[in-house]
Amino acid sequence: MKRLAIMGSTGSIGTQALEVVSANPDRFEVEVLSANRNSELLIEQARKYNPNAVVIADESKYKEVKDALQSLPIKVFTGEQSLAEVTQWDTVDTVLGAIVGFAGLHSTLAAIEAGKTIALANKETLVVAGELVMRKAAEKKVAIIPVDSEHSAIFQCLVGENPDAIEKVILTASGGPFLGRKPNYLVNVKASHALQHPNWSMGAKISIDSATLMNKGLEMIEAKWLFGLTNEQVDVVVHPQSVIHSMVQFIDGSVKSQMGLPDMRLPIQYALAFPHRIPNNYKRLEFKDYPKLTFEVADYKTFRNLAIAKEAMIRGGNAPCVLNAANEVVVNAFLQNKVGFLEMSDMIEKTLEKVTFITSPEAEDYMKSDAEAREYAAEFVKKSQLSIY
Repeated sequence: MKRLAIMGSTGSIGTQALEVVSANPDRFEVEVLSANRNSELLIEQARKYNPNAVVIADESKYKEVKDALQSLPIKVFTGEQSLAEVTQWDTVDTVLGAIVGFAGLHSTLAAIEAGKTIALANKETLVVAGELVMRKAAEKKVAIIPVDSEHSAIFQCLVGENPDAIEKVILTASGGPFLGRKPNYLVNVKASHALQHPNWSMGAKISIDSATLMNKGLEMIEAKWLFGLTNEQVDVVVHPQSVIHSMVQFIDGSVKSQMGLPDMRLPIQYALAFPHRIPNNYKRLEFKDYPKLTFEVADYKTFRNLAIAKEAMIRGGNAPCVLNAANEVVVNAFLQNKVGFLEMSDMIEKTLEKVTFITSPEAEDYMKSDAEAREYAAEFVKKSQLSIY
């Protein structure tokens, strides 16, 4: 029986993780649930799974959650510090880091400090502070098991292999809803179009990142730190069917891939149950349904976010942190139809130029860089809005 702290339980990954828990009540027990603002769903989840504690990050929602759960033996906390503290409880075995964006870093670091196993769905944790996170994990002998389908695939391909035998990893990208489109089309797309992913069911932020290919850029940076790779050992290929989730090429020329239907419950279940594989009744991959599996070179010119992210990875230091912060701001603006699809890349690039570059940042530097980047990006959004009127 593994006792879980599901950080970000009301999001796409969190809700699917709870489906895995429901299907395996003899294997998993929910110890902690947390949400940012979605108090209504958090209350519903708490009543169903009866955790030891819940955390609502938004302090204005605390009373609502507290009152709704007062008849149950569930502790209710609020605030960012509480998110970190509950991950360190002795009653928690595994922490599922599914808080979206930079906000997930603090609780993940706290869990690592307490020696908890980490099932990591929050890619921004490694994008922002990969060197720091992996160093701390090594010091504490903490296992970080990836939940992203691509990194889970690489992880599975490497089980039983010598890490020194890796020649390169190849992340697969679906290409998103605008595969093959050119700038003259993309200049007019709205958030409602970008949210319509052809293969995956995901949250709003990651759906936009998939449409811009920023998601794949962030995954490149994450893979570098997660698997201890050089910049040259991380590659991307477009695979529209989303059946091969990623590949590893070894020094002898052989290639391993992990395949399956595009269902996030599979990598979530694998991460939570590791090192075991457990049965489920999910739909199986039928090769007759996929007579052709195709691959294409990624279009770095049209989807500039991928090129910008790769450059940030190569530059290192606080550049990925700035990249992530700027992207979070402009994606939020795009979701509100405040900026255009192609404008997002311009604003991210300008923010990277503005923020002071730090070669070897420490934890405090990441916080400052994140805040500085958000200010610049928000200013670019504001100027864009003013130019419309």
